[in-house]
Amino acid sequence: MNKKEIRVVLDTIADMFPEAHCELHHSNPFELTIAVLLSAQCTDEMVNKVTVDLFEKYKTPQDYLNVSLEEVESDIRRIGLYRNKAKNIRKLCELIIEKYDGEIPRLHSELVELPGVGRKTANVVVSNAFGVPAIAVDTHVERVSKRLALANWKDSVLEVEKKLMKKIPKEEWTETHHRLIFFGRYHCKAQNPACDICPLLDLCREGKKRMKKKDLRKDK
Repeated sequence: MNKKEIRVVLDTIADMFPEAHCELHHSNPFELTIAVLLSAQCTDEMVNKVTVDLFEKYKTPQDYLNVSLEEVESDIRRIGLYRNKAKNIRKLCELIIEKYDGEIPRLHSELVELPGVGRKTANVVVSNAFGVPAIAVDTHVERVSKRLALANWKDSVLEVEKKLMKKIPKEEWTETHHRLIFFGRYHCKAQNPACDICPLLDLCREGKKRMKKKDLRKDK
């Protein structure tokens, strides 16, 4: 995909989703970190249903340590992998109390050292909580990037991130991340993407393939 085509993609998704934003409910960097940690292999919608009570009960890292592991597990039981996530939450809270005076660190290199916090989570936190440009590659961003040939089919998540960072102006990283998520979540879905009404169909190798198959079925 050349620079002109990339610009078309960026401008089109900007027109489609001008208000794209982080859909995980939070009021501070600590809550955002917990929410993103919980979102692994789980929908934002479910995370928000759980955190509405969770964040009312647990205001600080110490609050998670003042109760048993079993109680934290019980409070997030509706979330997938809740046992492992509960352990990571408590370990994360212990570490930020011991090393960062109870505050979420601002540096990406420090965030990825926190239990349960990978590169994607760190990117979400630095960009949304601290205003540092970043592109977090989740399942939606990865799928859309590969369908639109912004990345190769066999690229790893890290390779997708690096290619997007190279092709997209740095000042647009964060907003593009949100728009790609919205585009993938509400339009270019994993199953039944809206190819027939997609303004990017001419640039989408997956869309063209799907529409060709659809036309062949009609001709039979």
